[in-house]
Amino acid sequence: MNYKYEKKGSEIYKKSFSIIRSETNLDSFSKEEEKIVVRMIHSSGLTSINNKVKFSKSFAKVAKEAVINGGNIICDTNMVKYGITQNRLPSKNKIICTLNNQRVPDISKRIQNTRTAAAVELWEPYLKGSLVAIGNAPTCLFYFLEMLERKKLPLPSAIIAFPVGFVGALESKEILFNKQPCECCIIDGRLGGSAMTVAAINAIASDKE
Repeated sequence: MNYKYEKKGSEIYKKSFSIIRSETNLDSFSKEEEKIVVRMIHSSGLTSINNKVKFSKSFAKVAKEAVINGGNIICDTNMVKYGITQNRLPSKNKIICTLNNQRVPDISKRIQNTRTAAAVELWEPYLKGSLVAIGNAPTCLFYFLEMLERKKLPLPSAIIAFPVGFVGALESKEILFNKQPCECCIIDGRLGGSAMTVAAINAIASDKE
């Protein structure tokens, strides 16, 4: 049996973005913000997230500049790290995830927190001018905010904070957006995850749709 379906990749791509724009009210976003939101919708199939994505005033501009200027992209998990399309990065940016560093288990025991939180303690050398992308673990975002306050770490240029789940995801994102230690982007509530985080990074890094 032969099913009838679109087989041309270019047409699938074109129609996908056409459908997204026809079904989603994007009027509240700047042109740069809109590109990020459209990519997030494309990665998740959720046209309803348009009223859940929040940007600080200059997030899109500052995050773009960070990537163009060669800033590191620091990720909470390897799922985010390996989803980023490296050939879209304009300055051969380093993509860093410290989760598998051999010191992390001992740090986790010492601070009595998750491994994703413990990995934050190894971020300091990479933070200045970076784009931080937290796409999975609320504990990582909570601990990063604590570290910024307690140790006065160098601030990244911008933070994408899309931790996902039922425990702490909503609360950690609310704290970040209320405090805004630097430019940031969140998605309200329990939604988030690697796919949307990667989509946002790829949108920031790319000059395409």
